Amino acid sequence: MSEILNANPTIRSAADLPSRRREPSKKTKSQRPFGLLSSAIPESAYTPDPFNPSSSSEGESSEDENEVEPIDEQEIYDLIASIQDPEHPLTLGSLSVVNLPDISLTPTLHPSSSSSSLSNPSTTTTKNTPVMTTVTVLVTPTITHCSLATVIGLGVRVRLEQALPPRFRVDVRIKEGTHSTAEQVNRQLGDKERVAAALENGTLMGVLRKMLEGC
Repeated sequence: MSEILNANPTIRSAADLPSRRREPSKKTKSQRPFGLLSSAIPESAYTPDPFNPSSSSEGESSEDENEVEPIDEQEIYDLIASIQDPEHPLTLGSLSVVNLPDISLTPTLHPSSSSSSLSNPSTTTTKNTPVMTTVTVLVTPTITHCSLATVIGLGVRVRLEQALPPRFRVDVRIKEGTHSTAEQVNRQLGDKERVAAALENGTLMGVLRKMLEGC
């Protein structure tokens, strides 16, 4: 890029970033994500899903394999903090573009379970009831007129879509009051058709792949 939009961003030391990195999982077979962004990144770029019971070793009991491992805000942060900024040779975590307090998880009943409950009020929720979880990430651009805000938001969305199990829905937005055109950018990030069209752009996909190289 010929012109740097923010030549002097505030940088956080890696030691100051919240982290709880888990030990690398045993590599078994490559697992691709589900949903809209499943074809965004080549299959070779995917590693086994660390949150999917099917990625566990064969020696584990079936009971352990069927257990759904909980995911919290810290783990979501760890997944996206290492994304490379498209403008600076720095991560989104070190630039405070993504921050732990700006990540939230909202569990909801799976649509089919919700319909069943409505038709049969006596139905109660148990630990085996399918639950969808919405992951909301608020992105803070380094400057209020950042023209790369949409690209950064797409990078975060692609990263989470490729790493999380299909029981998660990803919602990425620009944090209120941090960008002059936040409403417009949020509409673009929330529009599945626009996102799908954007991901067909070869130049943009090249930028996204570079952003995700260190993840």
